[in-house]
Amino acid sequence: MFDKGHLEFHSVDLDSGWEVPEGYPAGIEQKILAGGLDEAASQGNRSRLLRFAPGAFTTEPFVHDYWEEVYLLSGDLAVGVGKDAETFAPNTYACRPPGAYHGPFRSDGGCMLLEIHYYA
Repeated sequence: MFDKGHLEFHSVDLDSGWEVPEGYPAGIEQKILAGGLDEAASQGNRSRLLRFAPGAFTTEPFVHDYWEEVYLLSGDLAVGVGKDAETFAPNTYACRPPGAYHGPFRSDGGCMLLEIHYYA
């Protein structure tokens, strides 16, 4: 199991430490704040920031075997495709159980999300 440790309030450097998550297109980057997931062993937990550059998008829905909580911190996030897409503003939240299909996603102006992933 991944231990997130004891982290008190501290500044988060938003200028470095970003990487494109496996399976994501360029323009979408993550910064792990604490923890980690071992998807092969279905264990662990992590907190991360996920940011979309303006115009960044995914093309396929996502599905995974862990819980996911998502809070939109800033910017815009559209979920779905074409006329069926719904756009969300900051201070919106989602909680998805394992196996839930979600996406694809797009951000016209760019956005930042706080995500928490964990196995039950």
